Amino acid sequence: MPLTDVAIRSAKPQAKVFKLFDSGGLHLLITPTGGKWWRWKYRFGGKEKGLSFGIYPDVTLKMAREKRDNARQQLGAGIDPGEARKAVKVAQAGTKSFEAIAREWHAKFSSGWVASHGDRILRRLENDIFPWLGKRPIAEIKASELLTVLRRIENRGALETAHRAMQNCGQVFRYAVATGRAERDPTGDLRGALPPPKEKHHASIIDPKRIAELLRAIDAYEGYFATKCALRLAPLVFVRPGELRKAQWREIDLDKGEWRIPAERMKMREQHIVPLSRQAVEILRELEPLTNRPMPYGPTASSSTELRSVVPAYGRNAAGVRS
Repeated sequence: MPLTDVAIRSAKPQAKVFKLFDSGGLHLLITPTGGKWWRWKYRFGGKEKGLSFGIYPDVTLKMAREKRDNARQQLGAGIDPGEARKAVKVAQAGTKSFEAIAREWHAKFSSGWVASHGDRILRRLENDIFPWLGKRPIAEIKASELLTVLRRIENRGALETAHRAMQNCGQVFRYAVATGRAERDPTGDLRGALPPPKEKHHASIIDPKRIAELLRAIDAYEGYFATKCALRLAPLVFVRPGELRKAQWREIDLDKGEWRIPAERMKMREQHIVPLSRQAVEILRELEPLTNRPMPYGPTASSSTELRSVVPAYGRNAAGVRS
C-alpha cells in the first residue's frame, strides 16, 4: 500500500533500521536516531542499484515521488540515473574539467553498450585517470601529462589496460572537441609512446583430425549430464560460452528450431537468432526435463529458469540444478 504523510509522521524509530515502502521502488529508511531518508531502488544493466532522494520532511512525499518519476524516465531512456547524477555534480564543480566531460560522454553513449562494457570503461577512468587528471580543464591537458598517468598503469604491469585507457581518453578528448570545449585530441601525439602489448594467441584446433578427436572426446565425457549437453551444443550453435551458459528456456522454440538471444545480452545490442539443427534440438529435448522445471528449492519458475546447469562446462560451479 502506498505511503501517506500521516503514516510517515507517526512512524517511530526502532532499535534497528527499518523501511516504509511506497511504490515503484521508493521507500523511506528510518534510523534508530529518528532520521528519515528517502531511498529509491532500481535495476540497470541487470544490477540492483540505489539513489538517495533526501531527508523527510525537507523532501516531502510528493517531492520524493516526483524525483522517483524523473529518475524512471531516465531509466526508460536507457540512462543510469545514478551515473547521470554523478555527471551533473561533477559538471557543477567544473563544466570543462576532464572528469565532467568524461562522465557526460559516458552517460551519453553507454546506453548503447552492453552494461558490463560500460562499467569497465567507467571503472578504468575512475581508478586510473580521474585521480590525476579529473579536475584539470580538459583544454589544458598536454600529451606529456597524459603519458605520465598512463606510465603509472604500465609500470604496474597492466600494459593492455594502459592502451585501453589511452583509447578511452582519446574518445573523451574528441567528444570535447566536437562540443567546443577543447581544441584538439592530444592522444594522437602519443602514438608509439607505449610499447605494444604482447600478442596472445588463443588456443585453437586447425587440424581436421584433431577436431574429430575433440568431438569424440565430448561424446565420451562421463561427467555431469548438463555439462555434457553444453559441450555437445557448443559446436552446433557457434555462440560465445557466456551466451550458452546464460541461455534461458523462454528464448528457445524447439518446434521452430530457433533460439532468439535478446539484444541486451549481445555485444552489438541487437537480437541474435540462432537456427537450431535437428541434432541441437535433440540435445535440448534431452536436457529439458532436468533444467526446464521449477527448482526444488527457491522461488524460480520454469518459465524463467536459465540453462545454468551448463556452467561446469566452462570451469564454474554448477548452479540452478542440483546433481
